[in-house]
Amino acid sequence: MITPRPAATATLLALAALTYSAWTLEVFLGTALPPAHTYVSELAATDQPYTTLFRTADLLAGTLVCAAAATTTATLSPRRRAALLLFGAATAVDSRLPLSCTPTTDPDCAARESASLVPWTHSAHTVSSTLALCGILVAMATLTRTARAGPALLALELAATVWTLAAVAALETGHAGWGVGIAQRVQVGVIAIWLGALAVSLVHAPGPAAGARGPLRAADARP
Repeated sequence: MITPRPAATATLLALAALTYSAWTLEVFLGTALPPAHTYVSELAATDQPYTTLFRTADLLAGTLVCAAAATTTATLSPRRRAALLLFGAATAVDSRLPLSCTPTTDPDCAARESASLVPWTHSAHTVSSTLALCGILVAMATLTRTARAGPALLALELAATVWTLAAVAALETGHAGWGVGIAQRVQVGVIAIWLGALAVSLVHAPGPAAGARGPLRAADARP
């Protein structure tokens, strides 16, 4: 039997996975930003037509993850909840620190960014995005046993992260064509899938009387 708290947490995580996947709407909205060569965050740049939509989706996703982390006191250790909370909070903050333009498609924006002539939110956005990534990587690494697909998703996320960092470095040194947009979309896509997998694992977790052989075993509750 599913207790109210795991059920509520699973619902919050499932909704977070859905809203964190809002960037996929670019396929239908016609954003004019080529997915293979642009950052996901550029969809929410303040000079883009759908900035409010994408920023609101990220704010909701981050808030939902924070709420989910707050309801897992019976199943996750403080360290693991903190990792989820960091990801959620940093994602929510990230949505309030949008880029002002799109450096991968706007040469003038790229030049101003290189000359540090863009708003402070560009640098702050990098910091909040990095914190969110650190939080989700720690959460995925410490919760790989929670879902059957955990180890595979963690490996894929690490590979996508390395690809993204390499592509960003290449782009900043004038070497385009590394598929930074694809790499980052794989990266955020895997995160959404993992959040959904975590939600499913909670739904199928055994009740208190079912022992410790389910997805959330007694070992997972220790720090």
